Amino acid sequence: MGRTTGIIIAAAAAIVVLAGVLLFMLGRGSEKEVNQLDQELSDMQLPAAGDATPAPEAVPSNGRSLVVVSWGGAYTKSQIEAYHKPFAAETGTKINSVDYNGGIAQIKAQVESGNVTWDVVDMELADAQRACDEGLLEPVDAGTLPAAPDGTPALQDFIPNGITKCAVTSIVFSHVVAYDDTKYEIQKPTKLADFFDLKTFPGKRGLRKQSPKINLELALRADGVPGDQLYQQLSTKEGVDRAFKKLDTIKDNVVWWETGAQPPQLLADGEVTMTTAYNGRIFDAQVMEGQPFVIIWDGQLQELDVFGIVKGTKNFDLATQFVAFATDTQRLADQAQWIAYGPARKSSLPLVGKHAMKGVDMKPNMPNAPENSTNAVQIDFLWWADHEEELNQRWNAWLAK
Repeated sequence: MGRTTGIIIAAAAAIVVLAGVLLFMLGRGSEKEVNQLDQELSDMQLPAAGDATPAPEAVPSNGRSLVVVSWGGAYTKSQIEAYHKPFAAETGTKINSVDYNGGIAQIKAQVESGNVTWDVVDMELADAQRACDEGLLEPVDAGTLPAAPDGTPALQDFIPNGITKCAVTSIVFSHVVAYDDTKYEIQKPTKLADFFDLKTFPGKRGLRKQSPKINLELALRADGVPGDQLYQQLSTKEGVDRAFKKLDTIKDNVVWWETGAQPPQLLADGEVTMTTAYNGRIFDAQVMEGQPFVIIWDGQLQELDVFGIVKGTKNFDLATQFVAFATDTQRLADQAQWIAYGPARKSSLPLVGKHAMKGVDMKPNMPNAPENSTNAVQIDFLWWADHEEELNQRWNAWLAK
C-alpha cells in the first residue's frame, strides 16, 4: 500500500471515529451544544490509523517482566486467565500483577519523579483522559491493534469511545445497586430509588468513598432526573446541590467502601443490606460463592475500562505488544468467560459463551445485554475530565462534615 493511500485511509478512519463519538454523545443527551461538542472533539487528538505503524509482531521478551496494574479480586483473575497466562506462554514474559484503587495520583508521582515502575494500568476512562491531558500516558497508535477476524480495522471494530488518544478499552462494566435477598422477605427492592428509601427498605447502605463520580449520578437518577438530562443537571450549581441533598438523606446510614472486593463482602458479613458495586463482583459472589445477592439493573451507570501505558516506561515495546494482545477479538471474548463484563469489540460478542468454571450462560449477565440496559446511562468521561477536580474538593468537604 502506498504512503498516499495510507494517509487517505488514516484520515477517513479518523473522521469516522470523530463522527461516531459526536453522534454517540449527542444521542444520549449531553448538555453540551453541538458547536461546543464539535470544537471539543476536534481538539482531541485521535490515535494514528492506517499503515503509519505496522502492528508489532509477537516476539520473545528475553525474560523481561511487565508490571500490569489492575483492580484485584475477580476482575484481575479474569485478566490473568484471559490475558496474562496466554501472553506469558507466547512471549516468555513474566507479568507481575499489582492491585490499586484507581485514580491517577500514583501514576503522576511516578512520572514526575522519573521513577516509573508500572508499565500498563487498567483505568476508568475518565481517569485515563485526565492522565492523558496531563502527559502521564503514552499516546496510542491504532495501527498496533489487530483487526477483527473478518479484517475490519480496530478503529471500526471497537465500541464508541473504545480507542482514545492514550487508551484502549477492554470491557464495558456497570455500577449497580445490589442487595441481600434474605434481608427483605416480603417486599423486594426493584428500582434505584429504593436504595434511598430507608423507611421501606431499612438497613445500612454501601457507597464508594474515593470519588463523587457515580455517587452524584446515582443520586440524581434516584431523584427522578432522566438519563438524557443527567449531565445538564450536574453542570449547574442547583443540580450538584440536588445530588448532595439526596445523598444527605442516607449519609448517616452509609458504610464506605474503597475497593471492588468490599461491597460483596459487606453484604456477606451483614454490615449492609444494600450497596453500590461493580456488577462483575456481585456476579462472582452469586455464581462462585452461592451468595443470595440480587442486582438492581434499573438506573445502572455503564463505564469503560481501558488500558493505558505509563509515560516513560522502560518496557514500552513490550507494553504495546501486551495491550494489542489483550484487546484482540478472542482475548476479550475469553475474559467474558470469567466475569460478567462486556467485551469492547463488536467482533467479540458472538464469541462469548458460558462461564469457564460454572457453565452459566454469560450473555444475559452482562451490563450491555438488552434486557439489562433499558434504563442505563454511560458515564460521560469528557465531562468528568473537565469537572472532577472541582467536584472532588466539594466531595471531600462533604465527607468531612
